Amino acid sequence: MEQIKIGIIGGSGLYQMPELKNVREVEVETPFGKPSDAFIIGELENVTVAFLPRHGRGHKLTPSELPFRANIYAMKMLGVDYILSVSAVGSLREDFAPTDFCIPDQFFDRTRARAHESTFFGEGIVGHITFAHPVCSELGDILEESCKTVEDLKLHRGGTYICMEGPAFSTKAESNVYRKWGMDIIGMTNLQEAKLAREAEIAYATLALVTDYDCWHEEHDAVSAEMVIGYLQKNVRNAQLVLKEAVKRVDAKETPNPFEGATRSAIFTAPDTWNPATLKKLDAIIGKYAAK
Repeated sequence: MEQIKIGIIGGSGLYQMPELKNVREVEVETPFGKPSDAFIIGELENVTVAFLPRHGRGHKLTPSELPFRANIYAMKMLGVDYILSVSAVGSLREDFAPTDFCIPDQFFDRTRARAHESTFFGEGIVGHITFAHPVCSELGDILEESCKTVEDLKLHRGGTYICMEGPAFSTKAESNVYRKWGMDIIGMTNLQEAKLAREAEIAYATLALVTDYDCWHEEHDAVSAEMVIGYLQKNVRNAQLVLKEAVKRVDAKETPNPFEGATRSAIFTAPDTWNPATLKKLDAIIGKYAAK
């Protein structure tokens, strides 16, 4: 299978960029089923990248329905070392306004129905990945520098992304509690991606596009699908320009993926007792660590 260094997870505006050349589709089958959609492979700034529509084309999957394991494992099968995730988020702070961008450096989990989709481990191979710092700081630096090249883009570097279950938006009580906890932005998808990327030894960072004030702000309407879509459309071109620059910078990186080898020390199960069926299923991630 073709090996591609950079993967991008996001919506349709990202894989329909005018600068994307030699576009083709690739179907990837994984031991965890099918990803959200076919991958869109193309060349951006003469760099081959793999785009994945997170919710499928036409936005057909709810956050709770997303095949997170298949999505990240497929990236691993394609050879991806770096994932740039682009997501719509709500703001829990006055100074994080709609159309602003944020590069969060922490996550907080409020999901309830995604236990199986949050890890590759289990079924005879136990692993506890280090996750104190869930975002790749090197990728965060690249996204920050790339944002600076786009005129009139307001960026917030750092912050905590609280990941809720959905698909309904927050109640006002929930939104106000999250603010008291010190959360900065809210979304429904990125935590599982970040966890699985770390287990797969893939560097991961989020470019969050602020679309609303959730429902806590007295002077703004409660978030609606129409509002989110409207602000996303306004943000799409800026996001495209950031990715165009970021891809070029990631490709030029001379240092190796900082998470190569991270999973070796996470596995508690003795290699000579690993479940053969699970080892086969996780071959792209841990096959190199198997007992010989």
